[in-house]
Amino acid sequence: MEPDQHEDHVARVQAAWRRERPDLDVSPLAVIGRLHRLAARLTAELALVYQRYGLGEGEFDVLAALRRAGAPYERAPGELAAHTMVTTGAMTKRIDRLERAGLVTRRPTVDDRRGRVVALTGAGRRLIDEAFAAHLRNEHRLLAHLSPEEAGALQGLLTAWQRRLDGAGGAEPGEAHGA
Repeated sequence: MEPDQHEDHVARVQAAWRRERPDLDVSPLAVIGRLHRLAARLTAELALVYQRYGLGEGEFDVLAALRRAGAPYERAPGELAAHTMVTTGAMTKRIDRLERAGLVTRRPTVDDRRGRVVALTGAGRRLIDEAFAAHLRNEHRLLAHLSPEEAGALQGLLTAWQRRLDGAGGAEPGEAHGA
């Protein structure tokens, strides 16, 4: 059977599964498969901006979390890990890279000399301010493929779905991509 030239990849995968496993309902692929493919595409598009500023996605997230903290633009490493949804080990590696680049500093906390605080340097603040503005321009560009009504409807659907998956009134799992 010739594939329909108007079908997208996910529709072709669904058709193949329907042929091979007609006993299974493959309808979730229409949503989940497309979201998965779209997320990969969006991540690649977002990474292009991060790379222009010499950052990976993880470094961008750390700098954004520090900048969102407000003056004096600092957080404990554990807080940063929670705000960027990574392990403390992964956070240590990110902070190490950012510190070597002169974008953050680490110092002992005032209360507990064993604890650490990570802070943006002046160069780090300038970089994240510029990179975040470019990031938002890029996100606007990506969303321009939808009408304002479509974007609003999608936002509402995704918000409702995420709340239901997370559990009504539950804690947010963290923040990512500077949001």
